[in-house]
Formats: sequence, structure tokens, C-alpha cells
Amino acid sequence: MSSRTIGFAVAEEDLERLGRLTEKFGKGNRSAFLREAMRQMETVERAERLAGLQAYGAERSAAAGLSPEDALDVVRRVLRQRL
Repeated sequence: MSSRTIGFAVAEEDLERLGRLTEKFGKGNRSAFLREAMRQMETVERAERLAGLQAYGAERSAAAGLSPEDALDVVRRVLRQRL
């Protein structure tokens, strides 16, 4: 893995917090901590996207007069057709 050094500013009042979190999640390595933080933020990003898709699906289903049970029936029917 190639790497590149980049700089960013951390407020004075956040230095202690950065140090504590770096020790816990990066084993004292700020680069490792940043990689872990990015992985976690990607997880949050996926969860937000999924929640949006679920809300969209619920809205569309309700507009069509379908219940969650109707959706389960459709999924079961499609899965049976694929077997």
C-alpha cells in the first residue's frame, strides 16, 4: 500500500480526545486511527442510505396500498420462481 502524507488541523481542545481515541482505536497510530474512523463513517453512510431506501420503499408501498405482509408475499413468490 502506498501512502501519502497530508496535513490537517486539530483544535487545541480536541488534542486530548484525539490522543485518547488514537490509543484506543489506532493502538497509538494516528494513521491507523484515521483508517478505522473512515471505515466506521462508511458504515454510517451505508446505514443512512439503507434507511433512506427503506423509507422510500415504505412510502411507495403505502401509496400503492400495500402492507409489509404484502411485500413478504411478493418476496416469497419471487424466490420460489428462482428455484
